[in-house]
Amino acid sequence: MPDHRETIDKALTEHRDIRDTPKLTAASVTDVEALFALRQVFTGWSQCAPEDLAAKQDQLLQTLNIIDRGLKGHWSHEEKAMENIFGEPLMKGFLYEHREIATRIGKARVALTGARPAGKDHQELLSRKTVIQDAVNPVLQAIEEHSNHEDMIFKMIKKGLENPPK
Repeated sequence: MPDHRETIDKALTEHRDIRDTPKLTAASVTDVEALFALRQVFTGWSQCAPEDLAAKQDQLLQTLNIIDRGLKGHWSHEEKAMENIFGEPLMKGFLYEHREIATRIGKARVALTGARPAGKDHQELLSRKTVIQDAVNPVLQAIEEHSNHEDMIFKMIKKGLENPPK
């Protein structure tokens, strides 16, 4: 039987390290990296002046695309590593959350690739901004919830592996 503690320790360490020193690459992005990067770019976009919305919208879309590809790479590795540890019911829940995040990212991408904000009056720009905020906020929420679920599950499994029942 493989040492599952090593796999769990690695996952917990990655989450902790990423919270301390986030980086964003398209190859593999953990949930915490994705949350940090998207939140940072989204905050910059939501606080920008109306005349800067188009450029910031492109940056937000680019970040979302990198996160989408990176999360899929990370999840592929994570799903393989956790399959033998979780068991079928927990693994199904894990996969469901990954699909839910991917669906929300897709909806946000559609909102971001819609009508461009350049040349619109102030009211139209604010309306467009609201549509995008309503699409991106659920992505942030889903990633944060999933990351918290993972940490809790990993910590509980680690306790179970370190302290078997007597």
